[in-house]
Amino acid sequence: MTIPFRKMHGLGNDFIVFDARTRPLAPTQAEIRALADRHTGIGADTVAVIVPSQAEEADITVRFINADGGEMGTCGNATRCIAKLAFAETGRDHVRIATGAGILDAWKQGDQIAVDMGTPKLDWTQIPVAREIDTLHLPLGDDPVGVNMGNPHAVFFVPDAEAMDVAGLGSRVEHDPLFPERTNVEFATVQGPDRIRMRVWERGVGITQACGSGACATLVAAARRGLTGRKATLALDGGDLVIEWRDDDHVIMTGPAALSFTGEIEDHLITAPVPRAAAA
Repeated sequence: MTIPFRKMHGLGNDFIVFDARTRPLAPTQAEIRALADRHTGIGADTVAVIVPSQAEEADITVRFINADGGEMGTCGNATRCIAKLAFAETGRDHVRIATGAGILDAWKQGDQIAVDMGTPKLDWTQIPVAREIDTLHLPLGDDPVGVNMGNPHAVFFVPDAEAMDVAGLGSRVEHDPLFPERTNVEFATVQGPDRIRMRVWERGVGITQACGSGACATLVAAARRGLTGRKATLALDGGDLVIEWRDDDHVIMTGPAALSFTGEIEDHLITAPVPRAAAA
């Protein structure tokens, strides 16, 4: 027996997508790491598992699991990929996607996909950080900004994002004791009032080509600091995202989503949930 999957990406930020609505799947952390391995597995930054919906107001429900096996609330680029699938499935141009961070609206925007990523969380308890501090100026070298966009982010504004040691500094900040749930780390250079160059270290993954929630967090951080307006193009390693922090406090992310290929894996590579009667 085999299990089908889709390989998708948003600006090079890539995902393995499983549909577990008719055939339940509960991959372990070790299984996720094996699947995400780029040498011996399929290879991906994140695994997305579509699951039976618990929310009547949502069209589709999804879990996002990082390459290290750690689950996260949301993933902006993966959400656009799931929206692409939901558009094809429903025949509609607008869908609602239930995630660990809440229900997100997504709609077609020309040949791209827009997602309402919700409202940024800015209080120290919401990032979260380990103690009460001003999240506009986190007490780390180079004065980062803390933002939660469904997962935590520390945004550093630097003279030249290209020159940064993203792996070395990103890993160090991710695991800093200030962040009890670890953090994503962005290095951003403001190139104008409506353009930001950004590179990213993703929690539990490493350097990625793009990060949707990170781009949203960076725009919010830049606007809070007065470095840009509330709408800008974020130039990431994999391409551009347009981010707008609207007056209603919602952050809208617009960008592409693509299907790379489909395939199948042997079913023994992923664990199916044990029925309750059998577990007893």
